[in-house]
Amino acid sequence: MKHVSAKEIESMEKIFRLNLVNSITGYKSANLIATKSKDKGVNVAVFSSITHLGSDPALLGFITRPDTVPRNTYKNIKDNKYFTVNHIHQDMIAKAHQTAAKYDEEVSEFTKTGLQEEYLDGFFAPYVKQCAVKIGCEYVNEYKIEENGTALVVGAIKHVYFDESIQTPDGWLRLEDAGTVAINGLDGYALPTLLDRFHYARPGQEIKSFFDQNNSED
Repeated sequence: MKHVSAKEIESMEKIFRLNLVNSITGYKSANLIATKSKDKGVNVAVFSSITHLGSDPALLGFITRPDTVPRNTYKNIKDNKYFTVNHIHQDMIAKAHQTAAKYDEEVSEFTKTGLQEEYLDGFFAPYVKQCAVKIGCEYVNEYKIEENGTALVVGAIKHVYFDESIQTPDGWLRLEDAGTVAINGLDGYALPTLLDRFHYARPGQEIKSFFDQNNSED
Protein backbone atom coordinates (compact mmCIF):
# COMPACT_ATOMS: atom_id res chain seq x y z
CA MET A 1 0.00 0.00 0.00
CA LYS A 2 1.38 3.39 -1.02
CA HIS A 3 2.09 5.83 1.82
CA VAL A 4 2.11 9.61 1.33
CA SER A 5 3.09 11.94 4.17
CA ALA A 6 1.81 15.46 4.81
CA LYS A 7 5.24 16.80 3.86
CA GLU A 8 5.06 15.01 0.51
CA ILE A 9 1.56 16.35 -0.12
CA GLU A 10 2.76 19.89 0.50
CA SER A 11 5.61 19.48 -2.01
CA MET A 12 3.45 18.03 -4.82
CA GLU A 13 2.78 19.83 -8.09
CA LYS A 14 -0.44 21.85 -7.66
CA ILE A 15 -2.78 19.95 -9.99
CA PHE A 16 -1.49 16.56 -8.82
CA ARG A 17 -2.10 17.61 -5.21
CA LEU A 18 -5.60 18.90 -6.05
CA ASN A 19 -6.54 15.63 -7.70
CA LEU A 20 -5.20 13.49 -4.86
CA VAL A 21 -6.65 15.41 -1.93
CA ASN A 22 -10.02 15.97 -3.61
CA SER A 23 -10.47 12.27 -4.32
CA ILE A 24 -9.16 10.58 -1.15
CA THR A 25 -12.19 11.67 0.91
CA GLY A 26 -14.51 9.54 -1.21
CA TYR A 27 -17.53 10.16 -3.40
CA LYS A 28 -19.31 13.50 -2.89
CA SER A 29 -22.72 14.87 -3.77
CA ALA A 30 -23.08 16.38 -7.23
CA ASN A 31 -25.32 19.42 -7.34
CA LEU A 32 -25.95 22.66 -9.16
CA ILE A 33 -26.58 25.75 -7.05
CA ALA A 34 -28.65 28.37 -8.86
CA THR A 35 -29.05 31.99 -7.75
CA LYS A 36 -30.27 35.37 -8.95
CA SER A 37 -28.49 38.70 -8.53
CA LYS A 38 -29.93 42.06 -7.46
CA ASP A 39 -30.27 43.11 -11.11
CA LYS A 40 -32.07 39.82 -11.90
CA GLY A 41 -29.11 38.14 -13.60
CA VAL A 42 -29.03 34.39 -13.00
CA ASN A 43 -26.13 32.15 -12.08
CA VAL A 44 -25.69 28.38 -11.81
CA ALA A 45 -22.57 26.50 -10.69
CA VAL A 46 -21.55 22.95 -9.84
CA PHE A 47 -20.84 22.16 -6.16
CA SER A 48 -19.60 18.93 -4.60
CA SER A 49 -19.61 20.07 -0.96
CA ILE A 50 -23.33 20.12 -0.18
CA THR A 51 -24.18 18.07 2.88
CA HIS A 52 -27.08 17.30 5.21
CA LEU A 53 -26.93 19.24 8.49
CA GLY A 54 -30.20 18.25 10.14
CA SER A 55 -33.80 17.28 9.53
CA ASP A 56 -35.61 19.22 12.29
CA PRO A 57 -35.27 21.95 11.27
CA ALA A 58 -34.37 20.83 7.77
CA LEU A 59 -30.94 22.30 7.03
CA LEU A 60 -28.15 21.76 4.53
CA GLY A 61 -24.75 23.34 4.14
CA PHE A 62 -22.06 23.85 1.54
CA ILE A 63 -18.52 25.18 1.46
CA THR A 64 -17.75 28.32 -0.48
CA ARG A 65 -14.19 29.04 -1.52
CA PRO A 66 -12.20 32.09 -0.26
CA ASP A 67 -13.58 35.40 -1.52
CA THR A 68 -10.18 36.59 -2.73
CA VAL A 69 -11.71 36.48 -6.23
CA PRO A 70 -15.36 37.14 -7.22
CA ARG A 71 -17.73 34.36 -6.07
CA ASN A 72 -20.98 35.05 -7.90
CA THR A 73 -22.99 32.32 -6.21
CA TYR A 74 -21.96 33.46 -2.73
CA LYS A 75 -22.54 37.14 -3.54
CA ASN A 76 -26.04 36.48 -4.88
CA ILE A 77 -26.96 34.44 -1.81
CA LYS A 78 -25.70 37.15 0.53
CA ASP A 79 -27.56 39.84 -1.40
CA ASN A 80 -30.90 38.03 -1.82
CA LYS A 81 -30.89 35.16 0.71
CA TYR A 82 -32.31 32.52 -1.65
CA PHE A 83 -30.76 29.71 -3.69
CA THR A 84 -31.67 26.33 -5.12
CA VAL A 85 -29.87 23.00 -4.99
CA ASN A 86 -30.42 20.73 -7.99
CA HIS A 87 -29.22 17.14 -8.33
CA ILE A 88 -26.98 16.46 -11.32
CA HIS A 89 -28.20 13.49 -13.36
CA GLN A 90 -26.41 11.13 -15.70
CA ASP A 91 -27.71 12.68 -18.91
CA MET A 92 -26.51 16.20 -18.09
CA ILE A 93 -23.02 15.79 -16.59
CA ALA A 94 -21.17 17.60 -19.40
CA LYS A 95 -23.44 20.64 -19.21
CA ALA A 96 -23.26 20.66 -15.44
CA HIS A 97 -19.46 20.43 -15.42
CA GLN A 98 -19.18 23.37 -17.84
CA THR A 99 -20.72 25.65 -15.19
CA ALA A 100 -17.38 25.42 -13.35
CA ALA A 101 -15.85 27.68 -16.03
CA LYS A 102 -15.04 31.21 -14.84
CA TYR A 103 -17.60 33.26 -16.74
CA ASP A 104 -17.91 37.01 -16.13
CA GLU A 105 -20.54 38.03 -13.57
CA GLU A 106 -22.94 39.34 -16.20
CA VAL A 107 -22.82 36.09 -18.19
CA SER A 108 -25.42 33.44 -17.35
CA GLU A 109 -24.15 29.87 -17.19
CA PHE A 110 -27.68 28.80 -18.12
CA THR A 111 -27.23 30.47 -21.52
CA LYS A 112 -23.71 29.16 -22.09
CA THR A 113 -24.35 25.54 -21.13
CA GLY A 114 -27.84 24.85 -22.43
CA LEU A 115 -29.26 24.30 -18.96
CA GLN A 116 -32.74 25.76 -18.50
CA GLU A 117 -33.97 27.87 -15.61
CA GLU A 118 -37.47 27.52 -14.21
CA TYR A 119 -39.39 29.18 -11.40
CA LEU A 120 -41.70 27.25 -9.08
CA ASP A 121 -44.28 28.49 -6.59
CA GLY A 122 -43.05 32.07 -6.65
CA PHE A 123 -39.58 31.24 -5.30
CA PHE A 124 -37.05 34.01 -6.01
CA ALA A 125 -34.15 31.85 -7.18
CA PRO A 126 -34.37 29.70 -10.33
CA TYR A 127 -34.33 25.92 -10.37
CA VAL A 128 -32.63 23.85 -13.08
CA LYS A 129 -35.41 22.47 -15.24
CA GLN A 130 -33.53 19.34 -16.33
CA CYS A 131 -32.95 18.19 -12.74
CA ALA A 132 -35.31 15.59 -11.26
CA VAL A 133 -34.61 16.50 -7.63
CA LYS A 134 -34.70 20.18 -6.65
CA ILE A 135 -34.43 21.99 -3.30
CA GLY A 136 -35.31 25.61 -2.58
CA CYS A 137 -33.27 27.13 0.25
CA GLU A 138 -33.04 30.31 2.28
CA TYR A 139 -29.73 31.56 3.67
CA VAL A 140 -29.57 31.19 7.47
CA ASN A 141 -25.98 31.71 8.54
CA GLU A 142 -22.35 31.11 7.70
CA TYR A 143 -19.27 30.07 9.62
CA LYS A 144 -15.81 31.14 8.57
CA ILE A 145 -13.14 28.46 8.48
CA GLU A 146 -10.02 30.35 9.47
CA GLU A 147 -7.58 27.61 8.50
CA ASN A 148 -8.08 28.13 4.75
CA GLY A 149 -10.39 31.12 4.30
CA THR A 150 -13.43 29.14 3.24
CA ALA A 151 -16.90 29.33 4.79
CA LEU A 152 -19.69 26.92 5.61
CA VAL A 153 -22.94 28.42 4.35
CA VAL A 154 -26.08 27.11 6.06
CA GLY A 155 -29.43 27.07 4.27
CA ALA A 156 -32.93 26.25 5.48
CA ILE A 157 -34.84 23.90 3.18
CA LYS A 158 -38.06 25.61 2.14
CA HIS A 159 -39.20 23.55 -0.85
CA VAL A 160 -38.44 20.09 -2.22
CA TYR A 161 -39.46 18.70 -5.62
CA PHE A 162 -39.04 15.14 -6.91
CA ASP A 163 -40.89 12.46 -8.84
CA GLU A 164 -43.22 10.73 -6.42
CA SER A 165 -42.27 7.34 -7.90
CA ILE A 166 -38.80 7.43 -6.30
CA GLN A 167 -40.12 7.76 -2.74
CA THR A 168 -40.64 4.70 -0.55
CA PRO A 169 -43.48 4.46 2.02
CA ASP A 170 -41.12 5.48 4.85
CA GLY A 171 -40.11 8.72 3.10
CA TRP A 172 -36.69 7.61 1.78
CA LEU A 173 -35.77 8.53 -1.81
CA ARG A 174 -34.36 5.98 -4.27
CA LEU A 175 -31.87 8.34 -5.89
CA GLU A 176 -30.62 5.53 -8.12
CA ASP A 177 -34.02 5.58 -9.83
CA ALA A 178 -33.69 9.32 -10.34
CA GLY A 179 -30.30 8.94 -12.04
CA THR A 180 -28.52 11.13 -9.47
CA VAL A 181 -24.74 11.00 -9.88
CA ALA A 182 -21.84 11.51 -7.48
CA ILE A 183 -18.50 13.28 -7.93
CA ASN A 184 -15.09 11.67 -7.51
CA GLY A 185 -12.47 14.36 -6.99
CA LEU A 186 -12.91 17.52 -9.05
CA ASP A 187 -13.97 16.19 -12.43
CA GLY A 188 -15.04 12.54 -12.20
CA TYR A 189 -18.76 11.72 -12.35
CA ALA A 190 -20.07 8.33 -11.22
CA LEU A 191 -23.47 6.66 -11.18
CA PRO A 192 -23.91 4.98 -7.78
CA THR A 193 -25.59 1.60 -7.50
CA LEU A 194 -27.53 0.79 -4.35
CA LEU A 195 -26.13 -2.32 -2.65
CA ASP A 196 -28.36 -2.58 0.40
CA ARG A 197 -30.42 -0.59 2.88
CA PHE A 198 -30.63 -1.39 6.57
CA HIS A 199 -33.11 -0.79 9.35
CA TYR A 200 -32.13 1.48 12.25
CA ALA A 201 -29.17 -0.01 14.13
CA ARG A 202 -29.57 -0.71 17.85
CA PRO A 203 -27.16 -2.30 20.33
CA GLY A 204 -27.72 -6.02 20.75
CA GLN A 205 -30.08 -6.34 17.80
CA GLU A 206 -29.39 -8.16 14.55
CA ILE A 207 -28.88 -5.94 11.53
CA LYS A 208 -31.88 -6.26 9.21
CA SER A 209 -31.89 -5.42 5.53
CA PHE A 210 -34.86 -3.77 3.84
CA PHE A 211 -34.18 -6.13 0.97
CA ASP A 212 -34.74 -9.28 3.03
CA GLN A 213 -37.85 -11.09 1.93
CA ASN A 214 -39.57 -10.41 5.23
CA ASN A 215 -38.41 -6.78 5.45
CA SER A 216 -39.37 -5.36 2.08
CA GLU A 217 -39.19 -1.57 1.67
CA ASP A 218 -42.27 -1.52 -0.55
